[in-house]
Amino acid sequence: MSPGLRLGGMVPLTTTDYPGGLAAVLFCQGCPWRCAYCQNTHLIPPKGERELAWSDVLAFLRRRIGLLDAVVFSGGEPSLQQAIVAAARQVRGMGFKLGLHTAGPYPERLAEVLPELDWVGMDVKAGFADYAATTGVPGSGAKAQASARLLLESGIAHEFRTTWHPALMSAERLRALARTLAGMGVRRFALQAFRATGCADAGLNAAPAVRIDEEMLAELAQMFAEFVYRPA
Repeated sequence: MSPGLRLGGMVPLTTTDYPGGLAAVLFCQGCPWRCAYCQNTHLIPPKGERELAWSDVLAFLRRRIGLLDAVVFSGGEPSLQQAIVAAARQVRGMGFKLGLHTAGPYPERLAEVLPELDWVGMDVKAGFADYAATTGVPGSGAKAQASARLLLESGIAHEFRTTWHPALMSAERLRALARTLAGMGVRRFALQAFRATGCADAGLNAAPAVRIDEEMLAELAQMFAEFVYRPA
């Protein structure tokens, strides 16, 4: 039976979205936040102009059993949809490992789906007290913080990551965010430089390319057991 999950797209094969494995990525439709640097703005509306049928996705995955290691739910925001829980169980039942890309706006639903997952990549938008300036939604920082704690307590393999643009977050606030995450027990942190590709904000796109100096990278690396920098 179809869980009714709305999907706005799919990448049939990737080597970068699930650690150490070959994966397909399913892009869930809809996101409650409006981050200026979003690269998937077509996935923000709750309903897309063109959506994939779940039956077609399952047929594709059946043909990839033994060829793919994992399936990753991305977005948009997968936890927006209640159907993510049933969909995750269905895909896991096919023998795939499961990954999730989330920003944590729905901690209650994240708690439901976490038992089905093998790995989570959690996007941290800003210091938790400063979230509304990035997401446009009051109270979003508290939701993200609750989700971060749930993930850390779950013991599931994970990566916390932040996309940085100096127009949205100063270098000092970035340092403060990293200290907060390290204090919460985050072990793997990835810093991603802003990329203009797919971004609809003309102001951010017109700004000079984001460059992060080696001194800051070294400082951040000292805070975590694993640190990754992804340049633009």
